[in-house]
Amino acid sequence: MFEKGLKWLFVGLCAAWLSGCGTVGTLGKLEDGAAAEAVRMWDRWIEGQGDIAVATTWERKVAAGVTTGDIEQILRQVASERNMKDVGTLPLSKELEARTGQKQKFLQVYSFCTPTTARRMVDFSPHMAAYLPCRITVVEKEDGLWMYTLNMDMMIKMGRKLPSPLKEEARAVRDTIWEMMERGSKGEI
Repeated sequence: MFEKGLKWLFVGLCAAWLSGCGTVGTLGKLEDGAAAEAVRMWDRWIEGQGDIAVATTWERKVAAGVTTGDIEQILRQVASERNMKDVGTLPLSKELEARTGQKQKFLQVYSFCTPTTARRMVDFSPHMAAYLPCRITVVEKEDGLWMYTLNMDMMIKMGRKLPSPLKEEARAVRDTIWEMMERGSKGEI
């Protein structure tokens, strides 16, 4: 009987603590599915042995035979199809080659943006500016090419509820980046 009472006291204290620090109030403002996405991120963080970048990104192994030129063409093609602006590239491996005079493994960042959605997202949360523009990085590793980008589900599902039409616009950006990753990694021109 004492243990049961102690358990309920603990539950009561936890509930009081959570409500006192604003956790309960905040939970009611989150998007549906926020908890499930948080669990997925936690699992990825554990899989990555504490590497937060593993938990917060998507990655795709590029199929054999798909070249960096193929990937670049596909990324730009999908951006054009989905009305997303190509806002530039950062050819890191070429820059490193120029600085060192030595051949480097391929490393290039591709940047894309939907300006109106970016503006609305920053108006909703100025901290979102740190995530602009959307980027996909192609990395050459010992086992071939890989593509990496920010986990857009984290952005859409884990935060405060986005108002319409921002929610639909953010989903469209997420879906475009997802398609770029899928088609680029498979070489689907």
